[in-house]
Amino acid sequence: MGFIKAFAGAIGGTFADQWIDFYTVPNVQPTAALFPVVKQGENAGRGSNTKGSENIITNGSKIVVPEGYGLLTLQDGEITGFVAEPGGYIWQSDDVNSQSIFAGNGFLSPLITQSWERFKRGGIPGSQQLAIYVTLKELPNNRFGTQSEIYWNDAWLGTQVGALTRGTYTLRIVDPILFVKNFVPATYITGGQVFDFTDLDNDAATQLFNEVVSALAPAFSKYTNDPAKSRITQIQADSLGFAQSLAAAVEEGYSWKANRGLEIVSTAIVSIEYDADTTELLTNVKRAEALSGARGNSNLQASVAQGIQSAGETGGGAGLLGVGVGAGALGGLAGLQQPVAPAAAPAAAPAAPAAAPAAAEDPVARLTQAKQMLDAGLITQADYDALKSKLLGS
Repeated sequence: MGFIKAFAGAIGGTFADQWIDFYTVPNVQPTAALFPVVKQGENAGRGSNTKGSENIITNGSKIVVPEGYGLLTLQDGEITGFVAEPGGYIWQSDDVNSQSIFAGNGFLSPLITQSWERFKRGGIPGSQQLAIYVTLKELPNNRFGTQSEIYWNDAWLGTQVGALTRGTYTLRIVDPILFVKNFVPATYITGGQVFDFTDLDNDAATQLFNEVVSALAPAFSKYTNDPAKSRITQIQADSLGFAQSLAAAVEEGYSWKANRGLEIVSTAIVSIEYDADTTELLTNVKRAEALSGARGNSNLQASVAQGIQSAGETGGGAGLLGVGVGAGALGGLAGLQQPVAPAAAPAAAPAAPAAAPAAAEDPVARLTQAKQMLDAGLITQADYDALKSKLLGS
């Protein structure tokens, strides 16, 4: 018993136009989650009444529920009715045709049904009821941020990393009954105040902020260790993906949805400032990726060319000899040098005694040089194994 449905749909319907005096949503901020009803005659969509009225309705009161809002009625702290279907209603506590709840077929239905059975008032409610609206839309601009680095184990980087981060998230009330019964302080229900998650003086909202901050480290860990996501560098562009990780971490730690009827829908990470070790590690990983495959071959050739130029400018013959030894060590590695056009035949010269084998022909020296290049990431293990096989004849 409670609400008799007078009309469905938008406020501008035929029946709504005939109602001179009825209760509706006051002028509130988009971040407001819970607020008292006000009379249309007092607010009329034009006034500045954001504090609400006494929010008391009596038998015969006409109430409009706009799209995106739910309406709760209470008596002596107990919930007597809930409406989540847009339209116009008449409150009548003793009418046998009235109904206690309209949950529709949306995401609220199964959650509301369970909570209603747990918390509904027994017997017929009194003729005087406290009425409050609950926002069912996403509530924006809830902020999070860390004052010091948070740390997590990163699967892509293969070690522990740390960062400072800040951003915003959107909330949604998925079970208004749980939200009001288990989380909202009594002053916001009986005192006619507006409950806003972004209000700095709202201690309940501050508690949520602290819980989100403490859940950030496990949320980052969940995201970066998920094979479908894997890279920390993707996180700022994946607002929904990280929101799922953050919501899961918050639910595991604080049971927002199960105990408070709240869930995180999306996030927007404004900034991530990695600590010095993580920044250096990311730089090294990017360099290693750049030196892999065909791109690595091009980078290696450019590095060798630069080395020859520098040796010629500053090191004289000894510098060029060193580069020659390194290039000789690479001579047996396929694909690591550009083809060189044959040089013109030199003029005939007197025969000279055979010179001793150059140091570059020494297998041990060439393998040592190649091992150094392998450790530096300039060649691959396959390149090194091929050279070793060639020099040792195996």
